[in-house]
Amino acid sequence: MERPVLYFNNAATSWPKPACVLDLVHKVLSSPCHEAGRTTVPEHIDYAGGTRQAVADLFSIECPDQVVFTSNATDSLNMLINGFVKANPGRFHVVTSDLEHNSVLRPLTMLSDEERIDLTIVRSENNHVSPGLLDGAITAATKLAVLSHGSNVVGSLQDISEIGRFLQEMGIYYIVDGAQTAGQTEVDLSGDVVDAYVFTGHKYLFGLQGIGGFYIRDPVQVSSTKHGGTGADSQNLRHPQEMPLKYECGTPNYPGIAALYAGTGFVKETGIHAIRDHTLNMNRFLLQELSREPAIAIHNPDTELPVISFTIHGLDSDDAGLILARLYGIIARTGLHCAPLIHERIDNGTGSIRLSLSYMNTMEECNKVANAIREVASGCRE
Repeated sequence: MERPVLYFNNAATSWPKPACVLDLVHKVLSSPCHEAGRTTVPEHIDYAGGTRQAVADLFSIECPDQVVFTSNATDSLNMLINGFVKANPGRFHVVTSDLEHNSVLRPLTMLSDEERIDLTIVRSENNHVSPGLLDGAITAATKLAVLSHGSNVVGSLQDISEIGRFLQEMGIYYIVDGAQTAGQTEVDLSGDVVDAYVFTGHKYLFGLQGIGGFYIRDPVQVSSTKHGGTGADSQNLRHPQEMPLKYECGTPNYPGIAALYAGTGFVKETGIHAIRDHTLNMNRFLLQELSREPAIAIHNPDTELPVISFTIHGLDSDDAGLILARLYGIIARTGLHCAPLIHERIDNGTGSIRLSLSYMNTMEECNKVANAIREVASGCRE
């Protein structure tokens, strides 16, 4: 009999997907693609427009045209970072933090290597970044801050409203990486303190891989970096500047957009608070159970997201992950999780085992996973 999969790698990609997502993707793939204003059969649904509105409603965004679809959070961050640099010629200063994913660190490091920006990486305190920490890094030349909302390694949440108000007073453009928070915790973008917020569809919004996007408050501040067909103003050889076409071109990932529509609907129907309560209750249970084994070192006991990073004394993290997968059917994540700087702090850069939960996990699964990990760890003591 095949062992059931115990999937605890939702910070990378959520699984399983809700039935409503799978059903809608199948329906869309079984029908001709809808193209608004073209020769599409009239009764076909415009999921692109519907999804834009659904995302706007979820994040309390007043105008859905401020929501742009991309292929993922990495694509969004590259477009926003490089687009801001393009719109602001001349070398200037940028701040980020040691909590960031390589989707932030690598584009900024490349621009720094090319001497197009000067970069300061702020060292977080207790896995958090505060206005006070940022204040010590800001100079007269600082124009941009790119910071995560939630860490995919230590599960800390940043107060983006507090940080945003501070940066706004300083006249600094603020891009938020929300890959770990969209769909998992409440996000309210109705104010004007966040200039751009990045999300991805395949994590806690329960969509497919290959769909993501961003909210942008003032498109004038960020130049477009991609140009091509939009299906509108086609006689013009220059790319349209109206939203959202300014940042969208080419054939969209229509099944991915439909999946995001269904996933966003699932999140809204279930309720953010219900999702958060369920995942954090399971997370607390796992933390409690794992802490009972002295051979296990938990690196983030005060996590605010359903993410646990730990190591087992005397056992390489990659080897531990392989044992858990082969013997117990547990799918976790091992290594540096594309966030190398925070690992220098928590495990001397050697990497960790990460468990990350979604609403689709159960307490029964958590109990099985905790027992399996403790069993492996206890063997390392003997």
